Amino acid sequence: MTSAKIALNILLSLSSSEFLSHLGGIYEKSPWIIENFYNENLSPDHVDASIIQATKERIVNIRILFDEIKKYVKQAEREKQLELLKSHPDLCLKLDPPGETDQETPVAEEDAEAGADEIVEEITPESRHEQRRANLSTLTADERAKFRELNNSYKSKFLFPFILAVRNASKYTVLSALEGRVNSSLEEEISCALSQVDKIAWMRLLDKVDHPEGSDGHGGFLTCHVLDTANGTPAVGMRIDLYRYDDVESEKEPGVRTQQRVLIKSFVTDSDGRLGGPALKGKEFREGMYEWAFYIGDYFARYSLSRLSGTPFLDVVPLRFGLDDPTEHYHVPLLASPWSYSTYRGS
Repeated sequence: MTSAKIALNILLSLSSSEFLSHLGGIYEKSPWIIENFYNENLSPDHVDASIIQATKERIVNIRILFDEIKKYVKQAEREKQLELLKSHPDLCLKLDPPGETDQETPVAEEDAEAGADEIVEEITPESRHEQRRANLSTLTADERAKFRELNNSYKSKFLFPFILAVRNASKYTVLSALEGRVNSSLEEEISCALSQVDKIAWMRLLDKVDHPEGSDGHGGFLTCHVLDTANGTPAVGMRIDLYRYDDVESEKEPGVRTQQRVLIKSFVTDSDGRLGGPALKGKEFREGMYEWAFYIGDYFARYSLSRLSGTPFLDVVPLRFGLDDPTEHYHVPLLASPWSYSTYRGS
């Protein structure tokens, strides 16, 4: 599901109907959230020109825009929040393997527990796209049975569907999350479900809104630093590759999504163990899954030869990580010896 993005500064100058057309679907079947934001910040029919101008000056990136929009969910009455949760589709509607059901016409689960409020069964294009990327249709028969059992228990207990931002999740992530959350209290689960709703809306917003015209991306960037903990020095001259995982349809299994590992850059660390600048910045810094490949076996063969056996214990260290916010600085370093390594999210 792809469409042309709109620049942030252009978006903030649209009429009410145009603004709603672009962003009305980021919260599942709940355009009232976008309507409330627009009416209180950008509508010439509801606020004066000074408020509109202040809004445009204040919202300089997509993160600020989203933080202001999601306040309307947090501030809503509990009844409206529950209505929002119940607007989401049941993940069980997409469990059948490709070919067993009509992929465009989901079938309601017949064995849903009695007593749960009716769940809306129509799936929006956004939800359909996200659920396909989670590959729930590849569940085995045993996994599908376990999922249905847990899902029915969840709906009977909470009276709204299990919600998870599944776009970058595997079927194992979904099963694990469902198994853990079914034991939550009602208040805990409402809070968790609303958090997942916000995550879904954030990913949809990133698909729809681009950085302001004239700017070089959303402002985020990626850096790295490698420290040699065996010698207590920066790791000088270490080769590092950076890969991106692109979501593509499997050639072997039509209808199943897979991730393609693509080399995008190669580096050699400088005298401080750094890359000499950001690895990614500007328009090339995009949200998604990435992987560093640190060639520490080659490095320690050069700098710590006496410490190594014939076959290095650690050779190439792959470090897979996600970039979720294109406005932030992600610092993803490595601390390494011939026998161990660690990392963390820095800034």
